[in-house]
Amino acid sequence: EVPRRLRGRRSPLSVGQATPAFSHASRGRLTAYDLDRFPGQTLFDRLGRAVCNAGCLPRKELYESWELARRTRRLFRGGRVVDLCGGHGLLAHTLLLLDNSSSSALVVDTAVPPSAQQVHQALMKAWPRLAGRVTFVAAPMDSVALGEGDVVVSCHACGALTDQVLSLATAARARVAVLPCCHDADTCDTGPLTGWVDAAMAIDAMRAVRLEQQGYRVWTQIIPAEITLKNRLLIGAPRP
Repeated sequence: EVPRRLRGRRSPLSVGQATPAFSHASRGRLTAYDLDRFPGQTLFDRLGRAVCNAGCLPRKELYESWELARRTRRLFRGGRVVDLCGGHGLLAHTLLLLDNSSSSALVVDTAVPPSAQQVHQALMKAWPRLAGRVTFVAAPMDSVALGEGDVVVSCHACGALTDQVLSLATAARARVAVLPCCHDADTCDTGPLTGWVDAAMAIDAMRAVRLEQQGYRVWTQIIPAEITLKNRLLIGAPRP
């Protein structure tokens, strides 16, 4: 029976009322208040708890990094990980966790976020084997020497930066995976396709075509739209 003092009052979580959705696309930070959303012992749940303990990353960054990393690791094993426009470096760390045969990761961005070390420390506390294996470099991406054994990745490098990532990777004959965003028809190649598809689709289609023309095997995939609408994943590896 409902206590008399509460009769007639509307509970914020009354029966039949939907609870607020936990949007994977949110830019809100994951914090210790979200720890119970990751209760299991799977690698993803453990990663989620580590990110919550860091307390500085947007929710969408966790889900984007996980989806990109696990799809990349299904195809590419080993190699140095090079995360271009890497920000906090969560993607690079995740790739190391998914495949321990990669000895190291390099996170490159023109400006490394001050909280990157906070993320690194939280992940290293959960996985001590990451110690000494991740290096952050504040520099233009074209200042870093790439090799054919590398796995080059980039999550949402804006506009023509994605094209630069692809150019650097293909010049080194490295494996590559990008999740493009901020498609700009003024700086990116749409080819002759805009009469059929929108500019963003045309730009990504031309990127896939160029990769193949440069002697790469190409995979085109989609990550869930509930994480991001910029969800076309382009992966390539040099053909033998």
